[in-house]
Parts: sequence; structure tokens; C-alpha cells
Amino acid sequence: MPNYPRGNRDLMRGINRAILLNAIKTNGPISRVVLAHLSGLSPATVTAITGDLIDENLVFEKETGDSSGGRRPILLALNPRGGFVIGVKLMEDHAVGALTDLNAAVLYKDSIIFPDGSLDSVISALVSLVNTLIYQGGIHKKQLLGVGIGLAGVVDSSSGMLRQSPFFGWKDTPLRDLLHARLHVPIHIDNDVNTLTLGEKWLGAGLPEDNFVVITVGRGIGMGMVINGQIVRGKSGGAGEFGHIVVDPDGPPCECGKRGCLEAFLSDKALLATARKEIGQDVLDIDDLIGRASAGNPAAHRVLTRAGTLLGRQIANLINILDPKLIVISGEGVRMGEAFFSALRVAVEQNVMPGLAKDSEIRIAAWEDDVWARGAASVVIGELFNSPIQKEEATIK
Repeated sequence: MPNYPRGNRDLMRGINRAILLNAIKTNGPISRVVLAHLSGLSPATVTAITGDLIDENLVFEKETGDSSGGRRPILLALNPRGGFVIGVKLMEDHAVGALTDLNAAVLYKDSIIFPDGSLDSVISALVSLVNTLIYQGGIHKKQLLGVGIGLAGVVDSSSGMLRQSPFFGWKDTPLRDLLHARLHVPIHIDNDVNTLTLGEKWLGAGLPEDNFVVITVGRGIGMGMVINGQIVRGKSGGAGEFGHIVVDPDGPPCECGKRGCLEAFLSDKALLATARKEIGQDVLDIDDLIGRASAGNPAAHRVLTRAGTLLGRQIANLINILDPKLIVISGEGVRMGEAFFSALRVAVEQNVMPGLAKDSEIRIAAWEDDVWARGAASVVIGELFNSPIQKEEATIK
């Protein structure tokens, strides 16, 4: 006889808790009566679970609401200072970290340089960075709900295993467990673009959408996907390697070992190489290239226009395949300017199936230095709001 999974009281309570916590986050301040109506849960269940959330300091009772003649209802709201999280963006030679509240508002941020790229050195540096942020924030360690780590590479978030790192050359490294053994707090690791995507899902442009894609442009080209409300990671954490689709097999070599990858044409390094070849070796960096294009240099304008067209065609392919409601373009490359993004939008319009083009929006995200760290913090915040069912689904390969 098949062994069907059975619900139990703790599972149902966990699901109901997530429903109410999300409803308060989305609609608060909100009364218990309205919560019961929105959630479909009984008033007794709402009262019991919200009482627990208040005891845990995640929710607090706010000002009273409008009355229709009887007693004024007490409103419930998410307490942003009911806990704290730390997000860390791990790069090849340093890490940037931020202590945030439950709205991912940055309270303190810091960075640390790695003395070398060995695993022991990086782990020790990350431990030092986390402890520094805890001290700077003046919080107790027990108030820290977890640490989120975002880094480039193939990351199996469910097992906490870094499968492959392009920066350090590490393979099958139990990064989560190594950090947990030193810090003794919950650790969550994920691909850095996935962390950015989770930040958009919980706190940013993707908040009201169940189907959206985040594309990052800069040091590399990355992608995160949310389909039917769930982030897509693939069987081993490798989904979303958008920068390594081959657009020209006879193209320039890519750092991954292949030729003609999208990243080999569009990364900062690739664009700078193209600019120096077509404009001159005196092009200092990407900002110099952008400045020249903005000042009317025709060769610089052509380099950025060509790059925008290439990315726009590939985005059109994504829309044709995934049919997302929203495409968010993020990363340091959002500074590319009008030449790049005008060409991108034209290429998308020219290459998307007519029936799909109408309802897909492309949005350029505002960029700040701490966005990566906030994204990593959102991994922990997302765990707080996920139901037990969602957490179980995230482990399925």
C-alpha cells in the first residue's frame, strides 16, 4: 500500500503561522478579525498564533483601528526589530557584510580583505566579519536569526555545499557546516544572484509577482528565476547560468573554458577589452567608456549599443521560453546608460513573440553598494516567512 505523507498538528500550525505572518507583513497594520477573514482561519487559531508571534517579538500590537460603533480593534504589525540578520557577499579577495532588521534595512555594514584564498583563511575572515557586525550593532547573538552568504558559483543551498567556485577553485566544499561550527547560528548559503533575486521577491520589485527574472550585469552575467512564486535552483544549484549560454561558438574565450559565451562579450572585462581594441588603449575602465559614450564619442556609443542589442536578444529568448511578468536588470552594470539600454529594449521588442511582448515589463533596478549584502540577508528573512511545505519543496532535487 502506498505510504502517503500525513499532516500533523505541528505541520499544520507551522503552515498557519506562515500564512498569518505573511498576511501581517503584506497587509499590516491589520486586525485579528481581518486576518481571520483573509486567511480563512478561525478566530481562535488567529488569536493563538498571533499571541505566539507577539511573545517571540516578531509582531507587535499597534495603534487601534477605526471603529464601526463597537470597541476599536487592536492592529497587528510586523516588528522590524524583532530579530536581526546578517548578509554577506563573498568575492574573490574580500567580503562585504551588513547587519539588517527584518525589513532588510541596513543598520551597520563592514568589509574584510582575505589574506589569501585558502579555505581556512576565508572562513576565519567571515567569522571575524560576522562577529564585528554583531558588536557594531550592539545586539546579543541570540537576537541574530541567521547569516546569509551569497557567492558566485554552483551552490547547493539545501545541503549548504559549494559545488564549484570560479573565484577560489573550491569544489564540493561544505561551506555552511564549516561556518556553523565556528559561529553556532543558522547559516544559509546560495548563489549570489539567487540571493539578489530573493531580495527582490521579499522586499523589492518582484514583491507582487509570482513570475519574474533577475538578470545581473557587471563582473559577470547572472540570472535568478522565480516561477509560480518559487525560486528555481535546479537539481544541484546550477540553474540560471545565463552568462554561459553560447551565442557564438567561434567567439572569444570565456573564463569557464568554452568560447563565445554571453559573458565573454558582455562582462565588464570583455567590454573593456573591446573598447580598447576599437577606441584605444587609453580607455581606463568601464566608467570611462560610459563617459565617452555620453559625451558623444561614436565608437564608444557603438560598443555599448552593440552590447545592449546582444543582451536584448537573449532576454527576448528568455521571455519566449519563460513568459515572465517582470524582468529586473540589476548589478553594477545598470550604470551602462542610455546607449546600452535603448538598444536592449529595441532588441527585445524585435525578437519577442508578439503575443508575449505586451505583458512583460523590463525594469532597471537602482543600484547601491550594499545591495548584494541585503540580498544575502533576504535569504534568512525569506526562511522566516516560508511555510514548512515551501521549505520541504526547496530540498527536492
